[in-house]
Amino acid sequence: MPAEKVLISVLGSDRPGIVAAVSRVLSENECNIEDVSQTILQSEFAGVFMASLPEGLSMEALESKLTAHLQPMGLAVLLRPVKESEKYQAPPSQPFVITTFGPDRLGLVAGMTEIMARFGVNIKNLRAAFRGGSDPRRNVMIYEVDIPLHIDQQAFRKALRQRADDLGLDLSLQHRDIFEAVHRI
Repeated sequence: MPAEKVLISVLGSDRPGIVAAVSRVLSENECNIEDVSQTILQSEFAGVFMASLPEGLSMEALESKLTAHLQPMGLAVLLRPVKESEKYQAPPSQPFVITTFGPDRLGLVAGMTEIMARFGVNIKNLRAAFRGGSDPRRNVMIYEVDIPLHIDQQAFRKALRQRADDLGLDLSLQHRDIFEAVHRI
């Protein structure tokens, strides 16, 4: 029987040692970290850990231990079981990077992602930084996406470009391999 998997979200004010504290509790309780992603949004820490639980340790017991250790650091913890049957089955696709630059305004993320959702494009990673003002170099969104092979690529590109124009954004759409080659140091 495969080990039970749990998704652990940790949120709070950023400071050194958060990942170490979470991973220490997981290690002490024999939980294997299978995947982790963390970022800083302005001054706030957001981390997501995928871990497998050892036999005999319940998700509730782990949540109690994490909360006891992390709450004094001002961190909030949320756990959710991961069910294999709920896994999204992605259609065959190609990886792309969509980048936008432009003046900050309400609705930028909603406007761009609505087009992606309409065409069944899955966002794998998103980094958006809005620093305000009309200087487009201060406001950037970078979407790492999987574009399904079965969609009308030309219609998708046209709809994406039209939405970017409507929002006053400069748009770049590149295959991930090309994006990485261009941005390699």
